[in-house]
Amino acid sequence: MSKPQWTPPPNWPPAEPGWSPAAGWQPPAEWGPVPVGWVWWQQAPRSHPPFCQAKSAAGTSSTFKKGMAGLFAVIVLLLAVGAAGGGTEQVGTDVVASESRPSADPSPKASAEPSPSAQPSRAPVPPTTDEIIAEADDDTALAALGALAVKGRAPQTGCSREAFGQRWADIDRNGCDTRNDVLKRDLTGLSFKAGTRDCKVMSGTLADPYTGRQLNFTTEDADAIQIDHVVALSDAWQKGAGQWEPRKRGAFANDPLNLLAVDGPTNGSKSDGDAATWLPPDKSYRCAMVARQTAVKAKYDLWITAAERDAIARVLVTCPAQVVPTGGSPTLAPEAPPAPPAVIAPPVAPPAPQPPAEPAPVAPAPARQGVTPGAFCSPEGATGTGKRSGKPYSCTREPGEQRARWRQ
Repeated sequence: MSKPQWTPPPNWPPAEPGWSPAAGWQPPAEWGPVPVGWVWWQQAPRSHPPFCQAKSAAGTSSTFKKGMAGLFAVIVLLLAVGAAGGGTEQVGTDVVASESRPSADPSPKASAEPSPSAQPSRAPVPPTTDEIIAEADDDTALAALGALAVKGRAPQTGCSREAFGQRWADIDRNGCDTRNDVLKRDLTGLSFKAGTRDCKVMSGTLADPYTGRQLNFTTEDADAIQIDHVVALSDAWQKGAGQWEPRKRGAFANDPLNLLAVDGPTNGSKSDGDAATWLPPDKSYRCAMVARQTAVKAKYDLWITAAERDAIARVLVTCPAQVVPTGGSPTLAPEAPPAPPAVIAPPVAPPAPQPPAEPAPVAPAPARQGVTPGAFCSPEGATGTGKRSGKPYSCTREPGEQRARWRQ
């Protein structure tokens, strides 16, 4: 024959096989109330059913059935009394909970704590950003990210493209401007304008890092491929560049480490965003992208915002071995070459004084023919011959006269 098996309610921890409560045993309060009408004992077959099943009177002894019938009669009576006093449900529940629980001490294991199967499982707590960075290798972008200062944005007051110096200056003094240097570095299948010493790029093919597409470049559609500042000038201004001297801003704007040839429309969607607001559509390039942004900000002592730091870290945890890139140009643009010194001619000695030149002799005017004696004449000293007599006359002026006359 099978023996009675004590079974707890389903909201209680399961009992160990063969255990039954001792006299005076009370369940812990945290186990919760006993369901109304719960049957504590069952006739356990050799292969007993689960503990959580409620039992019917069909499987119990006649003695137990009589006891349960009396218990239910008491419950009904108490419910009726409680209904008259306004506490029907609570009274009935308390009576069942107090009189139907067995009174026996369980084994230490059963009374001390619920079975491990009753304990809820907890999901592992993911590591924080600081913990991830602290574990990073020294030469990785994650380690470089941890060294950047975290601050809020400064105002954009005074920010302009002109504040970063000449657009696409020849920083490395190789005879080619920065834009064409980057096109030569990032494009393949290049052709150049004749007579430019392979400086002016006319066409080529770009494996665009932002979209993963192959793009063709020609000077006829130059905006299709643009040169992007990986760390935008405006973003840099708000995170430290506004305090730089002009030479450093010029170096930053033309540093190959901070420049990429990319798809023009995609570059327009990036605008001046940082990693917290924009990442390239091609997810396979995101690790390299944020690593380069981290490298540029570390090289130029720029800070980052908390949101930007978290966004970069979320990308880099997927590629913890991503190495931080290096290189580029110096962080100060070269100074303009000094103007050549002015050539000062040796002083010239003044010429030696020359004696005044004697006036050249004036050839006498030829004698005039047919002058009228006594008539006014000029210039004084002229000579002539009388109109009738043919005698010689001269043009003279007597004292007190204002004009000269012909006289002998």
